[in-house]
Amino acid sequence: MDDAAAILERARDGARLELDEVQRLLEQGEILQLGAVAAQLSRRRTEPGVATYLIDRHIAHTSVCRYRCRLCTRATAPVQGSARELTPEQIVAQVAETIASGGTGIRLGGGLNPELGLDWYEALLRLVRDTFPHLHLQALSAPEITDLSDREGLPISLVLARLREAGLGSLPGGGAEILDDEIRRTVSPAGRLPARSWLAVHREAHRQGLPTEAAMVLGLGETARARAQHLVRLRQVQDETGGFVAFCLWSFQDAGTELEGALEPINAVDYLRVLAVSRITLDAIDHVQASWETQGEDVAQLALHFGADDLGSLRLEEGAGDAPGASFRMDQARIERLIRGAGLIPRQRRTLFERV
Repeated sequence: MDDAAAILERARDGARLELDEVQRLLEQGEILQLGAVAAQLSRRRTEPGVATYLIDRHIAHTSVCRYRCRLCTRATAPVQGSARELTPEQIVAQVAETIASGGTGIRLGGGLNPELGLDWYEALLRLVRDTFPHLHLQALSAPEITDLSDREGLPISLVLARLREAGLGSLPGGGAEILDDEIRRTVSPAGRLPARSWLAVHREAHRQGLPTEAAMVLGLGETARARAQHLVRLRQVQDETGGFVAFCLWSFQDAGTELEGALEPINAVDYLRVLAVSRITLDAIDHVQASWETQGEDVAQLALHFGADDLGSLRLEEGAGDAPGASFRMDQARIERLIRGAGLIPRQRRTLFERV
């Protein structure tokens, strides 16, 4: 038995893998064996024979962002006349449309707009909460939280506490990409949030009782070592806090970005390999979400047998949290046919994986 196969056998038996072992699986693990073990481990943590999905809406309230990341297609510089802004009243109208369409949650996020302060976000969250008291509101990625902290001169703990009091229900996993600072500087030379800062925001959110999502974006020029380190860092936080409700795996879509044509695209085998190793490594996170948006329906079906138990959101509207260049769209009947086609029972869920 080779080293990768032996490591996989240990994982199947419930052993916790070290960083070098995770890297070895990413580099040398046999793809079908990885998928089989990941699927088995998934069934131990989730309801066997079921795959879930979410109906919510991603609302990008601003297109202004001071980061100007090379992987983004949407943000604009804060120049008068170049930005798209939504008023609180427009956001409330979009929330109402979401509920009428069967949605159970909202994800609010946009760029780092220097004109929008903490008071503005508190007022908006209160308005949405008071108008729709049964709606789950997921909002503001770690970079947005950190930007508010920096601009207001307040600790992250206080920013999160004030937002939570105003109605914030959870944080998305946006801004994680790859938790390797060399890669982060490459995709955002202006100063992407350091990996330790992204992790610190999520640790503090968990400490305050705010659940969050974990995420990874493949295809930014990262090594297998960087991918393995990313997973181990997420696992360390989960061991400390237990606050991650799910792990979401995306692949970078470069169309329309400054990086278009500069990086090797992620194919289906690459994606499924990392997905399976993610499920094997993240042994304390219950749910693993596959990306039909960046990988398409066929790969999404396969992903449900490579460790994923969830296909994420139908996304009634694109928002700043969407993977750059994502081109696949979905409706409820279609996603349920996709899940059934994979031999599983579809089940709609809420943001934090409660049943609808």
